[in-house]
Amino acid sequence: MPLVRIDAMHCDAERLKALGRAVHEALGETMGFPDEDRFQILTGHDGRHGLLRHGTYLGVPRDDGIVYVAITLRTGRPDAQKQALYRRIAELAEAYASVAPRNMFVVLTENSHADWSLGNGVAQYLESESQ
Repeated sequence: MPLVRIDAMHCDAERLKALGRAVHEALGETMGFPDEDRFQILTGHDGRHGLLRHGTYLGVPRDDGIVYVAITLRTGRPDAQKQALYRRIAELAEAYASVAPRNMFVVLTENSHADWSLGNGVAQYLESESQ
């Protein structure tokens, strides 16, 4: 169960939805997450009330078309699977939302079963382990 946060500049609701779709499909294709497992926070920034900063770190020429994607998920996936995810997100974001692959900044944060409550104040993954 990933939690996805997407932040983009000058992005209307339809483009945010397209970015969310790209990330969700990439997670399904590369990591096997089911379609109904969609938890996303999609935020557009207008340049007046919210900004996104970027640089050319590691020689990647980013611009104001930058899209930050932060994905939190449970630990345990191999590096090759993560690399496939990054590639697929960039491909689908370009296809669905016209984002240049150089502007897709993705970070994964991993945690354990005890770090999730999916509602009702219960750590569902811990309870399912004990059964």
